[in-house]
Amino acid sequence: MKEGLGAEGALQNWYALRTRSRHEKVTSAYLERRGFEVFLPLVDRIRQWKDRRVHVQFPLFPGYCFIRCCTGHHRQVKMAAGVVEVLGVAGRPMPVPLEEVEAVRRLVTSILPVDPHPTLEPGKPVEVIRGPLTGLRGVLIRKGPRARLLVGISLLRQGASVDIDAADVVPV
Repeated sequence: MKEGLGAEGALQNWYALRTRSRHEKVTSAYLERRGFEVFLPLVDRIRQWKDRRVHVQFPLFPGYCFIRCCTGHHRQVKMAAGVVEVLGVAGRPMPVPLEEVEAVRRLVTSILPVDPHPTLEPGKPVEVIRGPLTGLRGVLIRKGPRARLLVGISLLRQGASVDIDAADVVPV
């Protein structure tokens, strides 16, 4: 997916939205109905009740979703139901790099189990050379036979991690 042009020919970037608590799905659906491209990374979890087990999808980054729009739509996005703010610096919305959004998209659509990782700390950058995540870049957060790869959204200071064979990654 490339950065796109909006209807007015304006450059569209990805932005992170902070949503009301537990309103990520509602907010995403609302914005999609308004014609915006929205990305809400979800992960499957099994919830156990007394009589059954149920697969439930939870947001990978609780309280956040991503929207692709041009700067002229920020005011409209901020006024949307469930949106608390468009993340940025000094009150100005800050785009999320396309590579970071695509890396998270690849993680959540892969067959590997993904776990949220609360903080993104500096580490050793690596690239996956084999398997379903070939070409993906991230940060190595655990060494050993089963390494742990972290892919993150720097603006949120959050990421997602996945177990991967240490032989499948090389330093960048």
